[in-house]
Amino acid sequence: MKKVIFMSFMALAMVVSITSCREDKTQKEELIEEMQDKDADIKVKDRANDTKIKMETEDKKVKIKEGDDGDTKIKIKEDDTDS
Repeated sequence: MKKVIFMSFMALAMVVSITSCREDKTQKEELIEEMQDKDADIKVKDRANDTKIKMETEDKKVKIKEGDDGDTKIKIKEDDTDS
């Protein structure tokens, strides 16, 4: 009986430690994944002092600009035309 309790406790400890180590995704990462799932056209410009990412689908445009100082600017434009 001691072995069953010990194994249950160890399994619980392992589950808690694994779930607490998960990283939360940033808004930038979530947008990139979402646009990749929608088969967006993705263009990346890597310059000396900043990086620009442009993603475009039929109904949504996303622009992400990230500077060397860590500042990230995100612009989202959605077409809300009803046919």
